[in-house]
Amino acid sequence: MKSDEFDHKSFVKHLTARPGVYRMLDEANSILYVGKAKNLKKRVASYFRSSALDSKTMALVSRIKDIEVTVTTSETEALLLEQSLIQELRPPYNIVFRDDKSYPYIFLSSTDDYPRLSFHRGAKKRKGKYFGPFPSAYSVRDSLNILQKVFRVRQCEDTFFKNRTRPCLQYQIKRCSGPCCELVSREEYADDVQHAAMFLEGKSSAVLNDYAGKMDHASASLQFEKAAHYRDQIVHLRKIQEQQYVVGERGEFDIMVAKKSPGGVCVLVMFIRGGRMLGNKTYFPSTRLNEDEVEILTAFIPQFYLSDTHGRDIPKEIVVNAKLTDKSLFVEALSTKTSRKVTIADNVRSQRKRWVNIALTSAEQALGSHLANRNNIGKRFEALQEVLQLDGIPQRLECFDISHSSGEATVASCVVFDSNGPLKSDYRRFNIEGITPGDDYAAMSQALKRRYTRIKKGEGLVPDILFIDGGKGQLHEAEKVMEELQIVDVTLVGVAKGPGRKAGLEHLFMSTGSEISLPPDNPGLHLIQHIRDESHRFAITAHRNRRGKARTKSVLDGIDGVGPKRRRALLRHFGGSKQVQGASPEEIAKVESISQKLAAHIYDTLHKG
Repeated sequence: MKSDEFDHKSFVKHLTARPGVYRMLDEANSILYVGKAKNLKKRVASYFRSSALDSKTMALVSRIKDIEVTVTTSETEALLLEQSLIQELRPPYNIVFRDDKSYPYIFLSSTDDYPRLSFHRGAKKRKGKYFGPFPSAYSVRDSLNILQKVFRVRQCEDTFFKNRTRPCLQYQIKRCSGPCCELVSREEYADDVQHAAMFLEGKSSAVLNDYAGKMDHASASLQFEKAAHYRDQIVHLRKIQEQQYVVGERGEFDIMVAKKSPGGVCVLVMFIRGGRMLGNKTYFPSTRLNEDEVEILTAFIPQFYLSDTHGRDIPKEIVVNAKLTDKSLFVEALSTKTSRKVTIADNVRSQRKRWVNIALTSAEQALGSHLANRNNIGKRFEALQEVLQLDGIPQRLECFDISHSSGEATVASCVVFDSNGPLKSDYRRFNIEGITPGDDYAAMSQALKRRYTRIKKGEGLVPDILFIDGGKGQLHEAEKVMEELQIVDVTLVGVAKGPGRKAGLEHLFMSTGSEISLPPDNPGLHLIQHIRDESHRFAITAHRNRRGKARTKSVLDGIDGVGPKRRRALLRHFGGSKQVQGASPEEIAKVESISQKLAAHIYDTLHKG
């Protein structure tokens, strides 16, 4: 099937409609992309349709010189093969999650007379209980430290334990009950081990109730030292409960959310075991096909759980923040692998919904920090220099946007970026007045004049690049203002949204008259998208605040002699501000505490003009 031009029509014509995996190759016979399909013929043909393909997919298709297929007996088999090939080949157009480490666990041995709690990572070959997974080694060690304080179960190596003739320092500081020297009975030690396991399983309330009963019994038996010991354990556990956000129901599930913004993607996994959040882990995969959150999670789930290299546990339930098109397929594959039912939920309520919101907030924060990383910002500024063909790397960027609701409460925003990212201390907003409602050109002109008149007076710095959120018309207004104020050496760029207002398809209009369209994975474009979106966020927030204030403001506000008490009296008497406006001075004077003189003043103020 090799040729200078891939004959997709002939290839598709003879392609089977059965499930399978397809591999797209370039002219060097390197793998570009690996995909699975329920119907190979339909899926492969979809890449070569004449319309509705975004620019990234078109870029992939243009490089295809051959396609190889492997037919499978089922879609589930195709899914497993696809994941195996992605992990092995790491194709450039696939979303590949690079995570070579297996997750750590807490291990409780079961073959010892005096069981041990320890850190574990890797294959689960030893007999005992494994609690986890934990997102990091730190979270495991933190949990082991808590267990040591409360339950005093040994954590020492077996070789150390078997060769003790007197207790170690851990016993002296009350972090171990001293089983190595038989300072605790097997029954008491087994009791501590059982309570530690219950705690790790999320049964802390049951442990507390048990300790409370034992404390009362010890006290009634005049064993005050033992009662004090149980009291201290209860206090420790109460403090731990206060520090942890505990799920009302005992659940064992993972929460997975995807967050996307210009220039980056974050996938966050939150681990809930035994009703306790063990922590979370974030991933920042590179994407080349402009995938949305659904497509990102669709790529993530099978790679995360079906890879045999990491030995991860599959929970009973996976909660996601998007409706997956392949949900039933994933459920079947995961259930088959674990030999028990696995569910995927995308519409949750109550406690699970709150967990999803926490995960989304955390993902947004993590992505923002990742994008703001100085190294990333530096690369984007360098890419922007290359894109705009500037003599040097720009140091200061400004972007303007306009926001209003059908002309109401128009606000313009100005956001500023420097080499470290957003410079929020230099952000400015402008309440636009005296223009025809809805005239964005006039609003942009007013905001720019106000901003750069002040800069001309020395109240700020001139930017290297001025971005205008809009097309040629908005850019023309900026050019007129800059010419009028005689501000030179500022590169003007209009940022117009592409077809369907989809990120990655923006057009850049230059003051020179040229037009630039960048590939969606260009770091310079990511920087432009970032400052444009930040400007839009800042503008719409200011607009909503202004609109809200205007809509809640009473016509009685600002009238001399009418304070909160008299305003309430007027509204209570007439039933609303419109009724007050329609009342005569005589009717207004009938309100308690309103004199004839004040009534006339109120009437005149309300009817000015």
